[in-house]
Amino acid sequence: MSTSSQIETPNRWQGIIHRYAEFLPVSEATPRITLCEGNTPLVSAENFVSAIGGKFSLYLKYEGLNPTASFKDRGMTMAISKACEKNAEVVACASTGNTSAAAAAYAAKAKLKCVVILPHGNIAMGKLSQALIYGAETIAIKGNFDDALRIVRELGETGRVEVVNSINPVRIEGQKTAAFEICDQLGRAPDFHFLPVGNAGNITAYWKGFKEYFDRDHTDKKPRIFGFQADGAAPLVDGAPIKNPETVATAIRIGNPASWDGAINAAKESNGMIGKATDDEILHAYKTIAQSDGIFAEPASAAPLAGIIQAVKRNEIPAGSIVTATMTGHGLKDPDRALSTAGTEPILVEPNTASVMKAIGM
Repeated sequence: MSTSSQIETPNRWQGIIHRYAEFLPVSEATPRITLCEGNTPLVSAENFVSAIGGKFSLYLKYEGLNPTASFKDRGMTMAISKACEKNAEVVACASTGNTSAAAAAYAAKAKLKCVVILPHGNIAMGKLSQALIYGAETIAIKGNFDDALRIVRELGETGRVEVVNSINPVRIEGQKTAAFEICDQLGRAPDFHFLPVGNAGNITAYWKGFKEYFDRDHTDKKPRIFGFQADGAAPLVDGAPIKNPETVATAIRIGNPASWDGAINAAKESNGMIGKATDDEILHAYKTIAQSDGIFAEPASAAPLAGIIQAVKRNEIPAGSIVTATMTGHGLKDPDRALSTAGTEPILVEPNTASVMKAIGM
């Protein structure tokens, strides 16, 4: 994708493929379709820990600062790069929002046609707006995410469409790089890692990444993996697919995860667990982390925070532990939920200092 007008900038972050190529299934023949994803901050959340009575260190991997504002960009740079390597002309995905945004953006960068299939009425407006503005051919179906994924699988079977959902294994390869970054940023592996679980590609990817870093002696331990689903969309916890999942956390409103086995294996192999949180617990954590530490993440990101609160109540996190958690997407993905959860509105006053001082109690 380079042109003669581009300058060499060796110190510029150039995306996860450039940084972690030795861990990825790429070669000199693989085009690098990148928006400079990755390198997201690991933010201390000591105020949140104090508020919930914890005695450990918590760091949040803030994936909302990726180019399309979610962790999906890590997998999509790989999926679109490999699609270009195979000379694909059309890519497609099913999505509850974040995947569609990432697929549409990276396809635009690669000059590929992108088709996204969404469950009608069950996608946050921030995410839908991204798919549309990036130019994806957007299809809304009268069904849920699982119906959309079934259709995308069938499109892939025609041989004319490259599927870029996490059933595409290179998506997992890209997403595992967040685990590498956490270890690089901490200088070690965490003791625990918490993350939300929807289609279960991310929990599968993180565990793969932590294992690979350990196997290559980049770390001397592996964390316990704690994944959390929403109570109304918790097939992994309940032990069976859910036909009509429901939760305010739209990004994890999935009833039959494509990476089911990977998620179960991650929890089992790491001596971790997969739990669930109610919508009330999720929204409480969502609001708390925003007001305690200034982290505005999408509601799904609050599921692991609700899980951390549960773990503190059960005394499952030893004092002095290093805990990390994935904030999957930015809060601006779902502004309507933020407005309804904040519980306040702007105070309207006359345009003078005295009125403002009165309104704020001065």
